[in-house]
Amino acid sequence: MKIILSRKGFDSQYGGVASPILPDGGITSFPIPSRFGRPVTQLSFRGKPLTDLLNDLVTGIETVHLDPDLHDDSVLREAGWRPTFGQVGSAQSHLANEGVGVGDVFLFFGWFRQVEQQQGRWRYVRRAPNIHSLFGWLQVGDVIKVSSPADVAKRYPWLADHPHVQHGAVIGANNTLYVAADTLSVGGQPSGAPGAGMFRRWGTPLQLTEPGRSRSRWLLPAWMTPGAHMPPMSMHGSPTRWEPAGDRVRLQTVGKGQEFILNMGQHPKGEDWLRGLIETHGN
Repeated sequence: MKIILSRKGFDSQYGGVASPILPDGGITSFPIPSRFGRPVTQLSFRGKPLTDLLNDLVTGIETVHLDPDLHDDSVLREAGWRPTFGQVGSAQSHLANEGVGVGDVFLFFGWFRQVEQQQGRWRYVRRAPNIHSLFGWLQVGDVIKVSSPADVAKRYPWLADHPHVQHGAVIGANNTLYVAADTLSVGGQPSGAPGAGMFRRWGTPLQLTEPGRSRSRWLLPAWMTPGAHMPPMSMHGSPTRWEPAGDRVRLQTVGKGQEFILNMGQHPKGEDWLRGLIETHGN
């Protein structure tokens, strides 16, 4: 099994601010601004317009790229909808070259910071750290090559408004969709968790960034350490990027890159970590 740590949502280039961690631990990832998207006014979060939260933290966002599309109540849905993630270009080539396919699990992460309300408006908590945090997952149940967006929309009507289908003719080469499995299965054992979703409440196990460090400096479980029985995470093959830290390992992540792929095989500690993370924090 492969774990794909996939960077998504607002960043310093697209959006320019962190996605929010709410006072009760609720977490949502702001989809990046893009002409290959839909009006942000169509999106909801917890049954309310996403703009109620977004517009207090940043201005000028009109259309967004809802991808990965993980939650059924984000927008109005066609019958049969399933969570889906799309990728194109060199990033998709990287996924293909690493053999990512059915059964592998995307763990989506992004830039987050705690927020609070003051006088009815949302703002970032003063001195709250900027961190990289996991916010959702998707286990691949099907892979669809979008060579003809019209054919995909006809065959799968619930995918017609996905940005990689709706804008498929112009979004880029190697256009590919990863559709979620119905339920999570790890090590051949079915789980009680769905095949994809958003983590319902933030907690420190979702934090990648080492406390007190810049958000690109991560503290990970020690079983991820490259060695004889664990290939290095893609784009992180240099031993100088890894530093033992007791029962953890520090990693200095690369400045660029959307997907970091870890081929953990049937590593028992890795399987236990992945299953526990999703079953504990998943929706």
